Amino acid sequence: MQKKKEVLFYIFTIISCVLAMTVVVICAILVYDKLQNKQEEKEDKEVVAEVEPIIYTKEEVDMMLADAITTTEKSTREKTSGDILGQLQASLENGTTVVESLRPLYKDHIVVVSNGKFHFVPINEDLRPSRLVQENLQILENNEIQYVEDGKVISHKGIDVSRYQGNIDWKQVKESGVEFAIVRLGLRGYGKEGKLSLDEKFLDNVKGANAAGVKVGVYFFTQAITEEEAVEEAEMVLENIKGLKIDLPIVLDVEKTSAKDGRMNQLSVEERTKVVHAFIDRIKESKYTPMIYSNMEMWSVLLNMEEFEDIDKWYAYYTPTIYFPYEYAIWQYSDKGQVPGIEGDVDLNISFKEW
Repeated sequence: MQKKKEVLFYIFTIISCVLAMTVVVICAILVYDKLQNKQEEKEDKEVVAEVEPIIYTKEEVDMMLADAITTTEKSTREKTSGDILGQLQASLENGTTVVESLRPLYKDHIVVVSNGKFHFVPINEDLRPSRLVQENLQILENNEIQYVEDGKVISHKGIDVSRYQGNIDWKQVKESGVEFAIVRLGLRGYGKEGKLSLDEKFLDNVKGANAAGVKVGVYFFTQAITEEEAVEEAEMVLENIKGLKIDLPIVLDVEKTSAKDGRMNQLSVEERTKVVHAFIDRIKESKYTPMIYSNMEMWSVLLNMEEFEDIDKWYAYYTPTIYFPYEYAIWQYSDKGQVPGIEGDVDLNISFKEW
């Protein structure tokens, strides 16, 4: 019995020691956790202090935004400028003229040289636009041009002639595919006198074309400097087409000449416009269809094109590119054409209209 009590005493003592040690360990753990939590709180406060947000005023934000936009715009301008210069350089290196190299860069303007200066003429959205597209233009092996829509050639092959083409074999011309010819009727000379002259091959060309089945129009090269002179030119045309079969319009050829004594060169835009109107109005009065022949410089810079919106236009431009933005009925695309039945060069045209 005594031995049993001793054993129980020892067991109780051991259990008490284990419990005491457990309490000490638990207390130590609690103290450590508390100290660790304090340390973490301290570190969190330091982190918060490090990421404390910076506050800007509205004025400061506006200023920074403006600086950013300016920097972006400058970068964009520099890139755009570099692209443009690269495009321009490549075009010039390929042998393209300066004016033709500039045109793709100014899509809302007509770029043209007149009197030694580059003109950037805004496109007038009120005028009838050209419906022609470059993709429909076909250049044949002989460098002739056709215009195609939906796989069908809709343009008509034509030429214009004067005494400079000599004696023409109109049968061969017709067999080569020429559908129409615009024949020079006459001209007014240069200088102070400005003498009227009938083209010496006019009658032969009209009758020859008629006989071969080639449709005929006529043109007059003007150098009128007054409305009275323009009417005089129109009367000369009307007198000389009496009794002749004229299928196409009567055309006034309006050009700025390279001759020093070119009479119309000295006219203002307003004066030139009035002169052209006088001729056109007289032709209209006689129930014929008038037309104006000219080039891009004349239409864009030297005439008030708005005045002739209802008049068919014959446009001279010797580059196989659809560029002129307004409607025109005939395009003279070459002055170096070759046509059977004609010796030497002849002007080539295509018409987008039938009369």
